[in-house]
Amino acid sequence: MEKQLDVYRDWLGITETVRPLNHYQLLRLEMFEDTADKIRAHYRKMNEHVRKYATGEFSEQSQSLLNQLAKAMLCLTDTQRKREYDASLGRKVEVEGRRRTFEEILLGNKVVDQAQLEKARSFAEAVGLDIHQAVMQQKLATPEVVMMTYAESIGLPYLDLNDLGVDAQLAQMIPPTLARQHSCVPVMADGQQLLMASPSPLIPDVEEELRLRMEMPVRTVLCTPAQINEAIAQFFSRDAPEMVPVKKAKKAEPAKAAAPAKEKPAGEPLSAEEFAKRRLMGTIMGFNIGVVLAVGAQYLAAGVAPVSAIRVIAVGVVVGLVAGGITFGMLSKR
Repeated sequence: MEKQLDVYRDWLGITETVRPLNHYQLLRLEMFEDTADKIRAHYRKMNEHVRKYATGEFSEQSQSLLNQLAKAMLCLTDTQRKREYDASLGRKVEVEGRRRTFEEILLGNKVVDQAQLEKARSFAEAVGLDIHQAVMQQKLATPEVVMMTYAESIGLPYLDLNDLGVDAQLAQMIPPTLARQHSCVPVMADGQQLLMASPSPLIPDVEEELRLRMEMPVRTVLCTPAQINEAIAQFFSRDAPEMVPVKKAKKAEPAKAAAPAKEKPAGEPLSAEEFAKRRLMGTIMGFNIGVVLAVGAQYLAAGVAPVSAIRVIAVGVVVGLVAGGITFGMLSKR
């Protein structure tokens, strides 16, 4: 009799015979392993091996196992979910101490020194950015390190989208406008929870709309801005058809489908009001970009030496006005 395929034993080399396997057994980790980098490393190695069977007679088993590996990795690299999962396996729950700040983690891991951190702080204050965005823009650390550190500091999981990717079926259920405006893409529905990848935590209104549309709670999984932009360009291009927003239905009545919004036919000229509005928005954008670029250039040119914030802002405003004026002139032509 031909031996039946056991993907856990034959593909992953797992000797445990009791099923189902827990996440640690599945990823071949020591019980209650806490090092996120080690968890991701084991996941990547096993993911790469299982993908060899993605085409051919075992493609269905391969995809099922890939999903299980991804769910295990996402759970064990999410501080909150891991604590709950470990408790379900009998681990004594320890009282959570004070979470380290983004800056404390950077310094503790020797990613940046104090002088570099001060430079990033000055840049963040002058331009109006969060400190992690300033560190990334000034290239004091790689985007991956910055986002992993930021995720740890706020208690959210980090995901390399190259490891898992976007769930194409779930993507069809997400409004393209929402995905583009809030820089988010669906990763998977894991244990009755929708995981949305984004460079920043989703705001409550967006979580609520997604919860109503998908009928399950939503949790943010952080990733790099470059990866989210690439994913949105692939799955939510501006040519994608828009979807009708979901409105909360009354308790006693089922939700009614709204009529699709009418779009302006391509090539139809803008009204005077629309033209003026678009020109104003473009001018404001040109001003803002001019200010950010001028301020950033001055800080980069100054190096670590202190610079006058008033002077930096003044020069930024002047450059912004020039950029805004140029943009206004260009957009005034119909």
